[in-house]
Amino acid sequence: MTNISDDHVKVHFRMEIDEDGWPPASVESLWAVDLDDGTVRLDNTPWFVRGVASGDVIRVQPDDDGVLWAGETVQPSQNCTIRLIVLKDAGSAAARQSVLEVFHRLGTTGEGIERFGMVALDVPPQADLLKIRELLEHGETKEWWHWEEGCVTAAWEATARP
Repeated sequence: MTNISDDHVKVHFRMEIDEDGWPPASVESLWAVDLDDGTVRLDNTPWFVRGVASGDVIRVQPDDDGVLWAGETVQPSQNCTIRLIVLKDAGSAAARQSVLEVFHRLGTTGEGIERFGMVALDVPPQADLLKIRELLEHGETKEWWHWEEGCVTAAWEATARP
């Protein structure tokens, strides 16, 4: 995430909670840059919202209290959002940091959250998508983490094995 400045706003996304109680909230708020035309560009990686990634341009609608609610994606960024639940060392801070570092070497950015032992990765289109997928699959096989695709592109999907 970049430094938060005066042109940054919070955008709220409504989410459906499944029968297992996931995600753990019905609303997630993300930082975004206000583009002053009823749209914003997301400026951090979502923890739980599906279908959006950092850099996406989203239409927003303020409610009566001035809270900005997300609408449709106007312009996708071509970034992917990949989330991991870190199992190694019970998702400790050191384990989460290690995960972030290894994926950073492949071109991603991201952050960890202690509460869920999670790491959220922002995967730009120029990152090594094939190596990232191979590492994700290898780590899941080794029971280092579970992972899911929060938002993916056609280029990411092309790395999947048939």
